[in-house]
Amino acid sequence: MPLNRRKFLKQSAVTGAGAALAGAVAAPAARAAEPAGAGAAGRHGGAAKRYSLTVMGTTDLHGHVFNWDYFKDAAYSDSAGNAQGLARVSTLVNQVREEKGRCNTLLLDAGDTIQGTPLTYYYAKVDPITAKGGPVHPMAQAMNAIGYDAAALGNHEFNYGIETLRKFEQQLHFPLLGANALDARTQRPAFAPYVMKKFHVPGAPPVKVAVLGLTNPGIAIWDKAYVQGKLTFPGLEEQAAKWVPKLRSMGADVVVVSAHSGTSGKSSYGDQLPWVEDAAANVARQVPGIDAILVGHAHLEIPELRVTNERTGRTVVLSEPLCFAERLTLFDFELVFAKGRWEVESVSASLRNSNSVADDPRITRLLADEHAKVVAYVNQVVGRATETLTTVEARYKDAPIIDLITKVQEDVVKAALAGTEYASLPVIAQASPFSRTSEIPAGEVTIRDLSGLYVYDNTLVAKLMTGAQVRAYLEYSAEYFVQTAAGAPVDVEKLTNANNRPDYNYDYVSGLAYDIDIAQPAGSRIRNLTFGGAPLDDSQQFVLAVNNYRANGGGAFPYVASAKELWSESTEIRTRIAEWVTAKGVLDPKDFASADWRLTRDGTPVF
Repeated sequence: MPLNRRKFLKQSAVTGAGAALAGAVAAPAARAAEPAGAGAAGRHGGAAKRYSLTVMGTTDLHGHVFNWDYFKDAAYSDSAGNAQGLARVSTLVNQVREEKGRCNTLLLDAGDTIQGTPLTYYYAKVDPITAKGGPVHPMAQAMNAIGYDAAALGNHEFNYGIETLRKFEQQLHFPLLGANALDARTQRPAFAPYVMKKFHVPGAPPVKVAVLGLTNPGIAIWDKAYVQGKLTFPGLEEQAAKWVPKLRSMGADVVVVSAHSGTSGKSSYGDQLPWVEDAAANVARQVPGIDAILVGHAHLEIPELRVTNERTGRTVVLSEPLCFAERLTLFDFELVFAKGRWEVESVSASLRNSNSVADDPRITRLLADEHAKVVAYVNQVVGRATETLTTVEARYKDAPIIDLITKVQEDVVKAALAGTEYASLPVIAQASPFSRTSEIPAGEVTIRDLSGLYVYDNTLVAKLMTGAQVRAYLEYSAEYFVQTAAGAPVDVEKLTNANNRPDYNYDYVSGLAYDIDIAQPAGSRIRNLTFGGAPLDDSQQFVLAVNNYRANGGGAFPYVASAKELWSESTEIRTRIAEWVTAKGVLDPKDFASADWRLTRDGTPVF
């Protein structure tokens, strides 16, 4: 049932104490300058002028406005007790502004804003913001109302194409920053590289704070279809080294970097690019003149990470708040005015938890209608399932629910290649167990059920592969499993994610039959690989139906990124699944389930 608007407003306004602060948005101007400006000097006679500044930050919001799970049609909950959404963050921000004085605070984001929930999909595709007279994006409405000062570009900002991103940018009341998002022709920034903010201190020069935005080089791979020939994305370290000295020469007393890049120093795309994916700590170490870095992209919780700059010996403070608006980072700066200039005396970082407050009713009221439209959309019935399908065991057992994805992809690609020179080639397909909790219940099937199966906005690509390349692809995928000796106890919770490989980087491949022998070392696990009942011919040509993330090198699977592309489209795979189910009317495993693979140990099945 679609969510009742009045009920939603009432639910979101409960647990009063946190929400009561929502009205106190702007602290009085006089109060704003007092806490660490003139007041500190006055208390100490002729003591140096001091100033306290708080920079707040979020990252990887991924379209989460409310504490709501559109896939489950219920308030979000998890075992850790987390709460999500910008409505909660708004309450936290109001509290900090009340404590610190609004004029002593900045609010930043580190990217991945307009993709990730049915809410963002709806306003990109169903009721698109790019249409003539189209709506204002709910994320723009919320972030404008909360009063963000700047946001870095995330890689997922590009998922719906540059036109959608530019429209979103126009709708914001603050800049989208990307010093390393360059125009491919001119090699100049295609977005604002930085923003400079002034904070006034009575009896002293203003404090100038520069915010530099950096995005992820992986965009060139992950959204190649949209950006190739239009934009380039050089490394974060290189561009920070270019811009930070400029910002200092422009008089910046404080330099904060908002970076859509993690801290590990590693890349999921291997050596396909000369620039590091998760480079934030590298930037801190290598580039002098940075005081703090708001970290994004990795979906980790890092309250405070202190990194020493190799050239100056100064400490740079990094912090990454948990994604989906579950946390808010606070960087607290203490500055002192000495020798005619402001100097950063200390920086510390901490996190505030969205589960400690209620939704800001101002945000709830602002976006209740948009939320209700999306709830109604995802609850549309498109078919009927003959039995319950689930991903609970899909990581280690061939599950029919994943076969549904591969079957849809096979059918779409076969239809697309009909009448071409490749029409006679066999089509195989890859799919990953994205979620461990997806379920399509027996009975009525909704868009919500199908979207919960395929949670990413991936699109479909057809690649030309040989049997030998497919074999190598499967070997690489099988590295996902932890080597487990024959006869050793099997704990399914410890069987997967070897070397921290995420579930979305483990692929099924349909149309073949094979064993994965987990007693063997990585690299020699694929056994009994057959096609059409016969051993696979390494020279046989196949069309691989593959999502655009994998096709462009995501996960660093071998051969696929460089393989010849035969066809691609911009329609999301989840939409194709909904279309397939709608056309069938009945979702029956006999129409899509196939026995393709199994886990073995020394030839004996594990299950």
